Amino acid sequence: MTERTDKPLVDVQGLQIHFGSVSNPVRAVDGVDFQIFSGEIVALVGESGSGKSISALALAKLVPEPAGRIVGGSVNFQGLEVFDLDNSELRKLRGARIAYIFQEPATSLNPVYTVGWQIGEAIRLHRKGVPIKAEVEKLLASVGLPDPARAAKAYPHELSGGMQQRVMIAMALACDPELLVADEPTTALDVTVQKQILDLLIELRKTRGLSILLITHNLGIVANTADRVYVMNGGKIVESGETKTVLRTPHHEYTRKLLKAVPRLRKET
Repeated sequence: MTERTDKPLVDVQGLQIHFGSVSNPVRAVDGVDFQIFSGEIVALVGESGSGKSISALALAKLVPEPAGRIVGGSVNFQGLEVFDLDNSELRKLRGARIAYIFQEPATSLNPVYTVGWQIGEAIRLHRKGVPIKAEVEKLLASVGLPDPARAAKAYPHELSGGMQQRVMIAMALACDPELLVADEPTTALDVTVQKQILDLLIELRKTRGLSILLITHNLGIVANTADRVYVMNGGKIVESGETKTVLRTPHHEYTRKLLKAVPRLRKET
């Protein structure tokens, strides 16, 4: 893999996150290093429980306390040491510069508020003076919803799963972040809608210059999406590299097993 000479947007070094007792902790993340450069899509791949989602939450210091504890390492975001920031500084970072799309949009969206109100909340907090109604409709249009004005007035249960996920993406884009963390963004969606959502993320990277961290358990999903991939198992990075290289010539046995788990249309001979 060619060495980059520019500085990474995000530089994670030696990240350690523990759960449980201090005397006998569960080492959910055990010395993880990874980088994300400006304008690229990086995939963090592994099975459930491998530590990928909690590693992503650490980028904005969102590890749930006191159940979880960041006990070591650093996260540098454009020269800022995230773990050294106070609560006021973290509020300016979260949503405004690092935004998240969480899996299962039906449970992430508040059922008692319209989607327009929920997207507008981020604008009210971080972009004072911006006309909220017009901006919400603009955001909904940018993620491919055909009737933004009508969608803004809808409640989550009135939208399909794919439309709900597009709303989540619009909400994440509300403050024009530099990094978008997409945590299993295609979970529970049918394959056609999965492709639409992944294509949308690729298009947003092109049009907005976004950097994207894509979290998934499926190497098949990242094949045509990510520039680079980190494979995570048991709280550690076991393999990394350019996506095409890792998929064609995986070196670690765990990576090979993940590849074998990808469904194939043709029977191997």
